[in-house]
Amino acid sequence: MPPSPITALAACCGIAANGGMIVTIRTDLHYSMTAETDLVLQIEAAAMSDQRIVEHSFEPGVTAHLTRVAAEFGIGERVWLRVTGNLICRYTATVRIDRPGIDLQALPATPPHLLPADAVRCLMPSRYCPSDEFQHFSETEFGALQGGARFAAIADWVRGNLRYLPGSSHGATTALDTFVQRQGVCRDFSHVMICLLRASAIPARFASVYAPDANPPDFHAVVEVYLDGGWHLFDPTGMAAPDTMIRIGAGMDAAETSFLMSYGPIRFESQSVSVQTNEPTAPETNL
Repeated sequence: MPPSPITALAACCGIAANGGMIVTIRTDLHYSMTAETDLVLQIEAAAMSDQRIVEHSFEPGVTAHLTRVAAEFGIGERVWLRVTGNLICRYTATVRIDRPGIDLQALPATPPHLLPADAVRCLMPSRYCPSDEFQHFSETEFGALQGGARFAAIADWVRGNLRYLPGSSHGATTALDTFVQRQGVCRDFSHVMICLLRASAIPARFASVYAPDANPPDFHAVVEVYLDGGWHLFDPTGMAAPDTMIRIGAGMDAAETSFLMSYGPIRFESQSVSVQTNEPTAPETNL
């Protein structure tokens, strides 16, 4: 990885009858630095009403500083670290997901004048999602549809017109680039869908998640759409079902959900993400 003043690494890419799904997570990061460097991580599962942390461990290795701050939209936390030499970090967690399946196609859109502040923000263009550039296409392609029906048609269009191709995009690729090239990874699929939804006056934001079916195993990028007065997860690549995903964070696009930002030169050494489903046996603790 070439040195840069700020390096942002973003998401690229057993259900029990009672009590939801239990998912175990293990993430290992190893990066090296030539000097003392400030880093910010967002790799921990967010504690929320539909995903409860049963147990977790965050081991950042040897650091000179550690501080926690709230992340975007109040979902999850970021951890500031000051590290010399190597970041050797391990995060493990057991999470209970209790998120019912919902037919999003049947949900109505919330009229724009009734949207709450966090949803209004998600109608606006952002760094990787220039949704204003998509308004003509969105109206031409989906203008006869509203609400959940329009959402479903946009999802079908993204799935039917974009090819999932690892290595076909990079950190500067925008939704407009992907729309033209018609290929990308989970990050790119999500950016295009967010643009088409925002251009349709349907609030949408980018979410970084853990997902047991993501292939290859990694931090996974999906969409959250605001319909019928609430936020709903959706994976435009089709890899992960909403009731299996664990939110890490959310933002306007990938720029606001990076799992690691380095304020100094940094080199990738190794990284692994493992997400497994299990039968629920551990007692639940709300953290």
